[in-house]
Amino acid sequence: MKTDITQALVAEHRLILRMIALLERNAARTAAGDFTNWQFYLDGVDFIRNYADRFHHAKEEDVLFSALVKNGMPRENSPVAAMLMEHDQGRAYVLDMETAVQKTLDGLPGQESTLTENALAYAELLREHIGKEDDILYPLAERVIPEALRGEIVSAYQQAEARANSDLSEQYRKLVERYEQE
Repeated sequence: MKTDITQALVAEHRLILRMIALLERNAARTAAGDFTNWQFYLDGVDFIRNYADRFHHAKEEDVLFSALVKNGMPRENSPVAAMLMEHDQGRAYVLDMETAVQKTLDGLPGQESTLTENALAYAELLREHIGKEDDILYPLAERVIPEALRGEIVSAYQQAEARANSDLSEQYRKLVERYEQE
């Protein structure tokens, strides 16, 4: 039986999509003038940076994508290059969201449209991005990466998780659940 090398990443996508749904919901409420919980956006930025980016994207970029390149996928002009570009675009949206929240907290009015535009752009980008990974790139990885490398990939994921913090997934799952209850 083949070792599944993308199952953990797909599972992490589920939590990321739950946070994206919260961003979409609350950005629409902010745009309508009905939601001013700026801490939610700071928590969202923290979730994206630490869970989606440092924890999840790091495993993709440092482990899975590297394995794909080692197994013949070009680094440039390839699905890997496209995914990396989208990761960078997502980081830019998150920085702009954070900047808008900080300006709001510093008393500068009128940041809501910048905040909501970037939150919604990030959400749209990530929904499409996750769809491409789950439906195209991950199944491709499952087909092309030989069994001999799969244990090494799973081990590298586990090492990345250990470096991140054993409670990270639980911490962010609880954060998402708390905001889902609002």
